[in-house]
Amino acid sequence: MNTHHPVAIIGGGLGGLTAARVLHVHGIKAAVFELEPSREARTQGGMLDIHEENGQKALHAAGLHDGFLKIIHEGGQAMRLLGRDGTVHVSEDDDGTGGRPEVDRGDLRDLLLDALPDGTVRWGRKVTGVRALDGGRHEVTFANGSAITTDLLIGADGAWSRVRPLLSDARPAYTGISFVETDLLEAETRHPRSAAVIGGGFFICLGDERGFLAHKETDGSLHVHTALKADEGWLDTVDFADLTAAKQAVLARFEGWDEALRGLITDADTMTPRRIHALPVGHRWNRVPGVTLLGDAAHVMSPFAGEGANLAMFDGAELALAIAAHPGDTEAALTAYEEALFPRSEASAADSARSLETMFGPQGLEQMTAFLTTGPAAP
Repeated sequence: MNTHHPVAIIGGGLGGLTAARVLHVHGIKAAVFELEPSREARTQGGMLDIHEENGQKALHAAGLHDGFLKIIHEGGQAMRLLGRDGTVHVSEDDDGTGGRPEVDRGDLRDLLLDALPDGTVRWGRKVTGVRALDGGRHEVTFANGSAITTDLLIGADGAWSRVRPLLSDARPAYTGISFVETDLLEAETRHPRSAAVIGGGFFICLGDERGFLAHKETDGSLHVHTALKADEGWLDTVDFADLTAAKQAVLARFEGWDEALRGLITDADTMTPRRIHALPVGHRWNRVPGVTLLGDAAHVMSPFAGEGANLAMFDGAELALAIAAHPGDTEAALTAYEEALFPRSEASAADSARSLETMFGPQGLEQMTAFLTTGPAAP
């Protein structure tokens, strides 16, 4: 027999966990089904800037803002923008007054997990099928042979969502940008030159329609995204199992760049390829009874507006608040949620697409310098 859950959230990322937590605050039980086998299965990594206007609002709704303040990475709002020759074009210190403090993604996820009742998250649940039943109910099957039914199915399962096809035929498309993510461990002692280049906050370096985006992590490592305009198949030509060969392939795309910047590749301890995908700007769907989406499942976009995690958490909170505000009327709740979701996500996706074109265009460095020093140009 299938186990029945009134509310089932597929995906235990920040958005799904926020939805579960805000529902819990309002006395509504939800079950979260997560692909990873346990909360310790992998390091979450990555610094996130959590914005006052959305991510922090979600944390207030979750009753966790005070806990959030305790995990802020002091100094993380500092920012540096360099050119390919190593010249610093913009440098801003973190004076503690900014509205986008940095936290470690893993610390933020732990904050949410620890605020949920034991057993809320079912780990190791890989979705193999989703189908509609009668009356707005749905059935979800998992690779371990188990299955559930639910009155309300929430797809919080990321860019390649298994829930999205119930609502939309859209699939994420390659944006033209590929990342090679690298980690430089124990940076202060093992990679002091790279640590000095990146500094203590957010680091951007642009030129020749490519560049680096980096942070110093709370564990003392450097996390670097080497970004390239490249054909969709380029990453497949690189053998990332051979670290030396992979470094040479990526370095070849940075001929003539300052040696300290090239060192972000040369000194890497790990390298991971990742293509950047996005759903169409303005992605939306017609109301389908008993199911909705949040976060990347609804509106995956490139990371160049810095909104992905913030929107996922805000989506989760807004959905939960809509459910709480419409007791006994799930369809009214979902209608209200989606009516606000669609224009909100369209605006952010458009900003992200514009930022991608700006940063990796022929005048990316100059345009970003102007943006960071004088603000966006008038349309």
